[in-house]
Amino acid sequence: MALYTRGGDKGKTSLIGGERRFKDDLRVEAYGNVDELGAVIGVSMAELSWEGSEDVYDVLEEIAQRLWDVGADIAATPGAEYSFRTPDDAALQLEPIIDRYEAEVEKITKFILRGGDRGAAMVHLACTVARRTERSVVRLMQVEEVHQPALKYLNRLSDLLFVLGRTINGRRDIEETTYENSPEVFRQRGKKKF
Repeated sequence: MALYTRGGDKGKTSLIGGERRFKDDLRVEAYGNVDELGAVIGVSMAELSWEGSEDVYDVLEEIAQRLWDVGADIAATPGAEYSFRTPDDAALQLEPIIDRYEAEVEKITKFILRGGDRGAAMVHLACTVARRTERSVVRLMQVEEVHQPALKYLNRLSDLLFVLGRTINGRRDIEETTYENSPEVFRQRGKKKF
Protein backbone atom coordinates (compact mmCIF):
# COMPACT_ATOMS: atom_id res chain seq x y z
CA MET A 1 0.00 0.00 0.00
CA ALA A 2 1.35 3.44 -0.92
CA LEU A 3 1.82 5.94 1.89
CA TYR A 4 0.22 8.64 -0.21
CA THR A 5 -3.33 8.23 -1.49
CA ARG A 6 -3.93 11.69 -2.98
CA GLY A 7 -7.31 11.55 -1.23
CA GLY A 8 -6.51 14.65 0.80
CA ASP A 9 -5.19 16.77 -2.04
CA LYS A 10 -8.34 18.90 -2.02
CA GLY A 11 -8.18 19.55 1.71
CA LYS A 12 -10.47 16.81 2.98
CA THR A 13 -9.88 13.62 4.93
CA SER A 14 -11.98 10.60 5.89
CA LEU A 15 -13.16 10.04 9.44
CA ILE A 16 -14.02 6.72 11.03
CA GLY A 17 -17.43 5.99 9.56
CA GLY A 18 -16.41 7.14 6.08
CA GLU A 19 -17.55 10.76 6.24
CA ARG A 20 -15.15 13.21 4.56
CA ARG A 21 -14.46 16.56 6.18
CA PHE A 22 -12.12 19.46 5.65
CA LYS A 23 -8.81 19.07 7.46
CA ASP A 24 -9.48 22.11 9.63
CA ASP A 25 -12.74 20.61 10.94
CA LEU A 26 -13.00 20.57 14.76
CA ARG A 27 -12.98 16.77 14.87
CA VAL A 28 -9.90 16.51 12.65
CA GLU A 29 -8.19 19.24 14.72
CA ALA A 30 -8.96 17.36 17.94
CA TYR A 31 -7.61 13.98 16.87
CA GLY A 32 -4.67 15.73 15.20
CA ASN A 33 -3.83 17.23 18.59
CA VAL A 34 -3.96 13.75 20.11
CA ASP A 35 -1.51 12.61 17.43
CA GLU A 36 0.82 15.52 18.24
CA LEU A 37 0.61 14.68 21.94
CA GLY A 38 1.66 11.11 21.15
CA ALA A 39 4.68 12.43 19.25
CA VAL A 40 5.72 14.66 22.15
CA ILE A 41 5.37 11.66 24.47
CA GLY A 42 7.67 9.77 22.08
CA VAL A 43 10.33 12.49 22.28
CA SER A 44 9.97 12.48 26.06
CA MET A 45 10.61 8.75 26.11
CA ALA A 46 13.71 9.22 23.94
CA GLU A 47 15.12 11.56 26.62
CA LEU A 48 14.78 8.94 29.37
CA SER A 49 17.86 6.80 28.85
CA TRP A 50 19.38 7.07 32.32
CA GLU A 51 19.24 4.40 34.99
CA GLY A 52 16.33 4.85 37.34
CA SER A 53 13.96 6.20 34.70
CA GLU A 54 12.65 2.85 33.48
CA ASP A 55 9.35 3.05 35.37
CA VAL A 56 8.60 6.54 34.01
CA TYR A 57 9.46 5.32 30.51
CA ASP A 58 7.01 2.42 30.95
CA VAL A 59 4.24 4.78 32.10
CA LEU A 60 4.83 7.01 29.08
CA GLU A 61 4.74 4.00 26.77
CA GLU A 62 1.36 2.98 28.21
CA ILE A 63 0.13 6.53 27.66
CA ALA A 64 1.35 6.44 24.04
CA GLN A 65 -0.59 3.21 23.49
CA ARG A 66 -3.77 4.62 25.06
CA LEU A 67 -3.53 7.82 22.97
CA TRP A 68 -4.04 5.76 19.82
CA ASP A 69 -7.35 4.60 21.33
CA VAL A 70 -8.30 8.15 22.32
CA GLY A 71 -7.48 9.46 18.85
CA ALA A 72 -9.54 6.76 17.16
CA ASP A 73 -12.47 7.44 19.49
CA ILE A 74 -12.36 11.14 18.62
CA ALA A 75 -12.06 10.37 14.88
CA ALA A 76 -15.28 8.32 14.98
CA THR A 77 -18.26 10.36 13.84
CA PRO A 78 -21.55 10.13 15.75
CA GLY A 79 -23.54 7.21 14.39
CA ALA A 80 -20.54 5.43 12.87
CA GLU A 81 -20.40 1.66 13.24
CA TYR A 82 -17.55 1.66 15.71
CA SER A 83 -16.69 0.19 19.11
CA PHE A 84 -15.07 2.76 21.38
CA ARG A 85 -11.64 1.78 22.68
CA THR A 86 -11.11 4.12 25.62
CA PRO A 87 -12.67 2.33 28.61
CA ASP A 88 -15.06 4.16 30.91
CA ASP A 89 -12.55 3.99 33.76
CA ALA A 90 -9.48 5.12 31.78
CA ALA A 91 -9.15 8.34 33.80
CA LEU A 92 -9.61 6.47 37.08
CA GLN A 93 -6.81 4.10 36.09
CA LEU A 94 -4.42 7.06 36.05
CA GLU A 95 -5.23 8.24 39.58
CA PRO A 96 -3.20 5.66 41.54
CA ILE A 97 -0.26 6.36 39.22
CA ILE A 98 -0.59 10.09 39.91
CA ASP A 99 -0.77 9.38 43.65
CA ARG A 100 2.32 7.15 43.50
CA TYR A 101 4.50 9.77 41.81
CA GLU A 102 3.02 12.66 43.79
CA ALA A 103 4.17 10.90 46.97
CA GLU A 104 7.71 10.91 45.59
CA VAL A 105 8.03 14.67 45.07
CA GLU A 106 8.04 17.56 47.53
CA LYS A 107 4.72 19.28 48.08
CA ILE A 108 4.36 22.61 46.33
CA THR A 109 1.99 25.46 47.08
CA LYS A 110 2.93 27.75 44.20
CA PHE A 111 3.33 27.50 40.44
CA ILE A 112 6.70 26.34 39.21
CA LEU A 113 8.61 27.13 36.04
CA ARG A 114 8.60 24.27 33.55
CA GLY A 115 12.02 22.93 32.68
CA GLY A 116 14.96 21.31 34.43
CA ASP A 117 16.21 18.03 33.00
CA ARG A 118 15.63 17.65 29.25
CA GLY A 119 13.32 14.71 29.86
CA ALA A 120 11.38 16.65 32.48
CA ALA A 121 11.11 19.65 30.17
CA MET A 122 9.71 17.43 27.40
CA VAL A 123 7.18 15.85 29.76
CA HIS A 124 6.12 19.34 30.90
CA LEU A 125 5.70 20.25 27.22
CA ALA A 126 3.58 17.11 26.78
CA CYS A 127 1.45 18.33 29.70
CA THR A 128 0.72 21.60 27.91
CA VAL A 129 -0.05 19.77 24.66
CA ALA A 130 -2.43 17.50 26.61
CA ARG A 131 -4.22 20.57 27.92
CA ARG A 132 -4.50 22.08 24.43
CA THR A 133 -5.78 18.75 23.15
CA GLU A 134 -8.40 18.67 25.89
CA ARG A 135 -9.50 22.22 24.96
CA SER A 136 -9.91 21.18 21.33
CA VAL A 137 -12.07 18.21 22.36
CA VAL A 138 -14.17 20.52 24.53
CA ARG A 139 -14.70 22.82 21.51
CA LEU A 140 -15.77 19.78 19.50
CA MET A 141 -18.17 18.51 22.15
CA GLN A 142 -20.05 21.81 22.03
CA VAL A 143 -21.14 21.04 18.47
CA GLU A 144 -20.98 17.23 18.27
CA GLU A 145 -21.04 14.22 20.51
CA VAL A 146 -17.68 12.97 21.80
CA HIS A 147 -16.76 9.85 23.73
CA GLN A 148 -16.68 11.22 27.29
CA PRO A 149 -14.12 8.72 28.67
CA ALA A 150 -11.62 10.03 26.09
CA LEU A 151 -12.17 13.61 27.30
CA LYS A 152 -11.86 12.60 30.97
CA TYR A 153 -8.67 10.68 30.18
CA LEU A 154 -7.07 13.77 28.62
CA ASN A 155 -8.00 15.84 31.66
CA ARG A 156 -6.42 13.39 34.09
CA LEU A 157 -3.47 12.79 31.79
CA SER A 158 -2.29 16.40 32.07
CA ASP A 159 -2.16 15.98 35.86
CA LEU A 160 -0.09 12.82 35.49
CA LEU A 161 2.32 14.44 33.04
CA PHE A 162 2.80 17.40 35.38
CA VAL A 163 3.77 15.15 38.28
CA LEU A 164 5.99 12.97 36.05
CA GLY A 165 7.93 16.07 34.99
CA ARG A 166 8.43 16.93 38.64
CA THR A 167 9.45 13.34 39.42
CA ILE A 168 12.13 13.33 36.73
CA ASN A 169 13.63 16.55 38.09
CA GLY A 170 13.52 15.17 41.62
CA ARG A 171 15.34 12.01 40.64
CA ARG A 172 17.99 14.07 38.86
CA ASP A 173 18.40 16.31 41.94
CA ILE A 174 17.32 19.35 39.94
CA GLU A 175 15.70 21.98 42.10
CA GLU A 176 12.46 23.42 40.77
CA THR A 177 12.11 27.17 40.39
CA THR A 178 9.00 28.73 41.88
CA TYR A 179 7.20 31.37 39.83
CA GLU A 180 8.06 34.42 41.90
CA ASN A 181 4.68 36.17 41.52
CA SER A 182 2.65 33.04 42.23
CA PRO A 183 -0.07 33.10 44.85
CA GLU A 184 -0.59 29.92 46.85
CA VAL A 185 -2.56 27.74 44.46
CA PHE A 186 -2.07 24.07 45.32
CA ARG A 187 -4.06 22.83 48.27
CA GLN A 188 -5.00 19.44 49.64
CA ARG A 189 -7.19 17.23 47.46
CA GLY A 190 -10.86 18.00 47.80
CA LYS A 191 -10.32 21.73 48.07
CA LYS A 192 -10.34 24.11 45.16
CA LYS A 193 -6.93 24.35 43.49
CA PHE A 194 -7.11 27.99 42.40
